[in-house]
Parts: sequence; structure tokens; C-alpha cells
Amino acid sequence: QVQLVESGGGLVQPGGSLNLTCATSGVYLDQYALGWFRQVPGKEREGLSCMSAGEGRTYYTDSAKGRFTISRDNAKGTVALQMSGLKPEDTAVYFCAAVPPTLLFSHCVLPGSVEAWGRGTQVTVSS
Repeated sequence: QVQLVESGGGLVQPGGSLNLTCATSGVYLDQYALGWFRQVPGKEREGLSCMSAGEGRTYYTDSAKGRFTISRDNAKGTVALQMSGLKPEDTAVYFCAAVPPTLLFSHCVLPGSVEAWGRGTQVTVSS
């Protein structure tokens, strides 16, 4: 059974940093990309970044590029998202996801590509 559990969310001031971690189990880590998404109530879930299974290839959407860094540790079964320069508009529930191989690597940040989701962790950016 696939499980993904996020941690590390919380309240942070604008300009601050936060590191999210997702612990996985039951995921074929040698085949699946791992990614991060976020969602604001009333809006569609938005892809942020993903990292491939083997060679460590990464993809970032414009919302994450330059401020967020994804990393994964297959030995531990974890994926992390280091976020810096946080803004109030980054406030959302953040989800990690397991993504099977896609036709184009960039499709790994599309919600429709995701096979399994975590339950999410709240990130609030406010002074």
C-alpha cells in the first residue's frame, strides 16, 4: 500500500524559509518521480516541482523556480522541498505525490499524472 506523509508545514513570516519533508512507503522509488503540489481553497491544485527516480532530473514550474529546491533520498524513501523567500501568496496546503513515468518529464507536475497523494501540510506565510 502506497503512503505519503508530509511534515514541516507551519507559520512563517514573509521572506522566511521552510523545509517540507515527505516520507514514502510502498512506492517504487526506482521507477516513480516524486513531486510537490499545493492548493488554495477554491482553486485548482498547482504543481510546483518534481524529481525523477534515477538520475535526479528536476523540473520546476514558474511558481517554484528560483525559490524552491526539491531533493530526494531513495535510501530513506523521502522527498523534500526547501522553500525560501516565502510570500503571503505561497500560503496553501502543500502535497507530495508519487508520479509514474510520463511521456514528457514536464508532465510530472500535472495533477492528472499523479498516482498517489499525501494528505498535505499547511503552510501559512504571514506577519
